[in-house]
Amino acid sequence: MNRFAITAGLGACVLGASVLLPAQVAAEPAATATGNELSGMTVFLDPGHQGSSEGHDLAQQVNDGRGNTKDCQTSGMTSLGGVPEHTINWNVSQLVKSSLESLGAKVVQSRQDDTGWGGCIDERARAASESNADLAVSIHADSTAQGEDASKHGFHMIIPSLPIPDAKADAAQSGGGLEASKMMRDAYKSDGFVPANYAGVNDGLQTRADVAGPALTQVPLVFVEMGNGSNKEDAAQLESSDGQLKHAITITTGIVTYLLTGSGSTPSEDLAAAPADTATTEVSEDSASSATTTTPKATTPKASPKSTDPKSTTPDSAQFTELMKMLEPLLEVNGLDGLQDLVNDKNLGLVSDLASTLMAVLTGAGGGN
Repeated sequence: MNRFAITAGLGACVLGASVLLPAQVAAEPAATATGNELSGMTVFLDPGHQGSSEGHDLAQQVNDGRGNTKDCQTSGMTSLGGVPEHTINWNVSQLVKSSLESLGAKVVQSRQDDTGWGGCIDERARAASESNADLAVSIHADSTAQGEDASKHGFHMIIPSLPIPDAKADAAQSGGGLEASKMMRDAYKSDGFVPANYAGVNDGLQTRADVAGPALTQVPLVFVEMGNGSNKEDAAQLESSDGQLKHAITITTGIVTYLLTGSGSTPSEDLAAAPADTATTEVSEDSASSATTTTPKATTPKASPKSTDPKSTTPDSAQFTELMKMLEPLLEVNGLDGLQDLVNDKNLGLVSDLASTLMAVLTGAGGGN
């Protein structure tokens, strides 16, 4: 996958670099970045689950998109450290939201807070469809046991078994949804995350017929399982501020990759021909289950129209100044007061790389592999 991109959004991490910039940078004149690179594009974010189900019946049966019904919603998993999945999902989604908005995108959310009811799965899918989003992203974390499960770890994207009965949903998920899911998988691998080693996941992709969201959503959808909350290492990252930040960077990277380079591919024959999968266990709507998968074909995104120069470009001080100005809204997100502390010896190189690649995208410089 072409790396020019896309460590692109990554406002969430790049803002940490602002504390490292020399004082004289502020005196430089404004450069060319506008913060409108995603103007006119809409992203629907679904932070999985909700803070409270009071007054609602989680077991209420709703349409599963395949002629059957399933539970309206679940409470989601709780990580080994006691952090509820809905809060992990919410925190990551807010970082992603701010990054996308800093680049000019319109962001619509399935729920507006982390305290109240979030809606049934069919309601969220309907909201995503009605938003006419260029891309919908459902953000989740997985669980494979009530206690610790040291052997199972890693991220994956849930791909719906194809075809989907609804023609519009099938077109959306077999085309853009599949392409975007592969790009998100590639972003996760490029950022050092390891694909899940359980539940039939094949190179970061898991094909399932029992998850209703993708089968009901009529815009391209990526269903992200960030990691296994039952695994000690995965849970530690999901629970921590810097871990959530890293997931947000990667998710934004995948989104921006698709929005800037997506080609609207036709259905992949290998996944379209895959048999429907049957879940053997289910901890939550998005929990891991045994599934049959086929190896998807690799997707190479088309180069962005802005990226005509194959050479990597390092932004100058003026560009950094404008970049920091563009990303100021990120500092307003609740809980981000201490993000500067995340810039340390271990991630200094990552911050520098993110800043360079983001500015290359924003200024049309492109980059190398």
